[in-house]
Amino acid sequence: MRRALTAAVLSLSIAVSGASMAAPAMADSSGGPVTDTNFGMHIPQISQGEQTSVNEGSVRLWDSGVAWGQVEQAKGKYWWNGLDAAIANANAQNLQILYVLGSTPKWAATSAKQGKYPNKGAASMPKNIKDWKNWVTAVVKRYGNSIDSYQIWNEANLKTFWEGTPEQMATLTKEAYKIIRKYDPTAKVVAASTTVRLQSAYKKFFPKYLKALKKAKWPVDVISFHGYPAANGTPADRVTYIKQVQADMKKGKVPASKPLWDTEVNYGIAGPGSNPRRVITGPTAAAWTAATYLDDVLYNVDRGYWYYWYNNSNLVGIQMYNGTEGAVGYQTARNWLSGSFYSCTEGANGQPNVCQFGDNTTPDVVAWLDSGSATFTVPANVTQTCDALNQCTPVAPGSQVTIGSMPQWFGNPAS
Repeated sequence: MRRALTAAVLSLSIAVSGASMAAPAMADSSGGPVTDTNFGMHIPQISQGEQTSVNEGSVRLWDSGVAWGQVEQAKGKYWWNGLDAAIANANAQNLQILYVLGSTPKWAATSAKQGKYPNKGAASMPKNIKDWKNWVTAVVKRYGNSIDSYQIWNEANLKTFWEGTPEQMATLTKEAYKIIRKYDPTAKVVAASTTVRLQSAYKKFFPKYLKALKKAKWPVDVISFHGYPAANGTPADRVTYIKQVQADMKKGKVPASKPLWDTEVNYGIAGPGSNPRRVITGPTAAAWTAATYLDDVLYNVDRGYWYYWYNNSNLVGIQMYNGTEGAVGYQTARNWLSGSFYSCTEGANGQPNVCQFGDNTTPDVVAWLDSGSATFTVPANVTQTCDALNQCTPVAPGSQVTIGSMPQWFGNPAS
């Protein structure tokens, strides 16, 4: 089912009632192959041996009991057991590891009153930069053969996690970059993450952080953000955030060689303000989870880390554990995408987004909308359509089907 794209791109026939067929697409992307590392996951209990039932390719170590203040509990005294176990279990599962280097231990904090999670002082700038450099050196020298990527900090635009300045965060980034390059030159350095849904906090931090990184000659390999929409938001709102981040990257003159990762994503989480948590289940959970990873391919987000693999969380809107619709949607999208070369087009004027995997003779196509619905003409040689719940039905070439937020795969399983 997975084939490299031929030079001739499959011509797809899309019919949308009331829409102009001549309207240009707003975005497109092509490339591949998509690897399993594009499918990231948070597994809080990985140090206890937790394994998922889906085929994620990378794991982000955050909310796993292994932050700086939880490992270096006193100056120069390290509790490595938890991090050793988490990394050993990730290695045993052949997962690439993204490790978050922050946040500040209480003993190293400029102010122990800045931040409470995962310890007092965690949101503070270290009072002595040497403590930061010693910490990064200790981690990289110990785990250089196991950790593939290092993220500087978590959600540095929020006072919950960082009360220093964007310029100070850039300083920590630069110092960590020098150490990582010295001891593990093949590892990726990932910029501190920033949320987007709280716009005031995003705008105060992200552009200034990019400006400071530019001044420091870009001591990062990857830019990162967190794509959570508001509690009442949808994948369409996340797409708006992706475009905003990419526009700010362009304004900030981020080199084109620096990819963008979404290092935390889910839906329905309470906030901002008085927006209550929203529980999202059933087909919608599968559809939105699958659409998240399809949107990543379409909008050039190189990795997405789902938050998180946990049984019956009262924090997130879409649950992700064995048997949930979210897990089914995640695995289905992975099966569609992994190993594929792709050519994707964003639908204009209410048309579906379309990604092509395959060639003119044996096409694999996925169509979806992040909001609304439209009709789609089934391509030639297609015999079956399957949704993000992996529910499949026969379909005839040339027939028209309705496409909505539930992504639909079209192909020929016999080919």
